[in-house]
Amino acid sequence: MRCLGASKPLRCYDGYVFDLDGTIYLGDELLPGALDVVTELQRRGARLLFLSNNPTRDPAMYVKKLASMGLDVTLEQILNPVVTMSAWLKANMPDAAVFVIGEGPLQRAIANAGLRLSDDPSEIDVVVASYDRGFTYQKLQIAFDAMRVHRRARLVTTNPDAYCPMPGGRGEPDSAAIVAAIEACTGAKCEANLGKPDRLMIDSALGMLHLQAHSCLLVGDRLYTDIAMAIDSGMDSALVLSGESTWETVLAVEPDRRPLYVLEDLYDLLAPR
Repeated sequence: MRCLGASKPLRCYDGYVFDLDGTIYLGDELLPGALDVVTELQRRGARLLFLSNNPTRDPAMYVKKLASMGLDVTLEQILNPVVTMSAWLKANMPDAAVFVIGEGPLQRAIANAGLRLSDDPSEIDVVVASYDRGFTYQKLQIAFDAMRVHRRARLVTTNPDAYCPMPGGRGEPDSAAIVAAIEACTGAKCEANLGKPDRLMIDSALGMLHLQAHSCLLVGDRLYTDIAMAIDSGMDSALVLSGESTWETVLAVEPDRRPLYVLEDLYDLLAPR
């Protein structure tokens, strides 16, 4: 049975994997404890990695955003679906013509990985459905034609999030909404998710940290992405109640799908040395 009371971790970890949106910051504001905790872990010499399922920024943009908030983070400490999607396509479909329903950073990363972008339904091999604030009916039509009319394209997504949390309790429709629209009109099913909680994301994170799962703690605010990925990989997990999740949502899941720790804020994260 996993714990059901807010508690601090009982030990220090060699590596810490932090979700960003809803855990380190919300919008353009750091959440309570983020600066102090990250600074202290850096002082202790822990290896830190920052994960996001948001594909509207590339790693360089995240470094700049975090720096503006006072956090000193390098490119090698950022991982998101812009990175994993590009790597997966290059490894698995290097000759594919790719139609990206997504924003500039994702499109540029896929092109820079050597993939060919196309909006011609007769030649599209894979449709990448992502968080796209410029989503239009025309984009949906191209995906429909590639998948339903020409019956040649596969559907994959950067992340399974239904919405992206925003300050003030707002949210923006995320990749799952785009996937649902395409599935509804084509009858196809999304074949791969390259964000959390996909195994590729955590394997990539551990490779970047050069650590084993049992040596790390994942800290996030979502049960079905952050915590699920940690549990499935054998990594300890801490849910912080600063984003999407509440005590009610924790109690609603099966005991073996609960986080090891439930934290009111990031200040509860630090274990005594």
